[in-house]
Amino acid sequence: MAKVFLGLGTNLGNKEENLRTAVRWIEEKIGKCLSLSSFYETAPWGFESENQFLNAAACVETSLTPEEVLRTTQIIERELGRQKKSEAGVYTDRPIDIDILLYDGQILQTDGLTIPHPLMHERDFVMKPLAEIAPDVIHPVLQRTMKEIAAHTGNK
Repeated sequence: MAKVFLGLGTNLGNKEENLRTAVRWIEEKIGKCLSLSSFYETAPWGFESENQFLNAAACVETSLTPEEVLRTTQIIERELGRQKKSEAGVYTDRPIDIDILLYDGQILQTDGLTIPHPLMHERDFVMKPLAEIAPDVIHPVLQRTMKEIAAHTGNK
């Protein structure tokens, strides 16, 4: 079994319910949720919106491959009302966003998937919840702990 760390975010509808439903479906389709961070209210990143985000991180134990986890998270996103990842390369409001952050310490680069998530270390809304549930996990590329990385992300 592998441990996959997922980043979750929502800025439309009942945000807390969106996150809780996503976690429930992740447990049904991907694997057991070993830990779930607190929910963090954050400003939009990469685009302008009047809607604040609610973000969290989860550690899930899975028998799925990284590609299978990606396909399954995309299905969950669509089932929860997400229409598209971006519009002309620009982020948009969304009922749910699920990103694979880390997968069992692996480094993976394919056309459709990069692990660890290539922007995670730049995003406070990812690193704060991730450092809460995995402070001592080491980023396989940066060779620093999540706690160390989170201390340097600031308010990005």
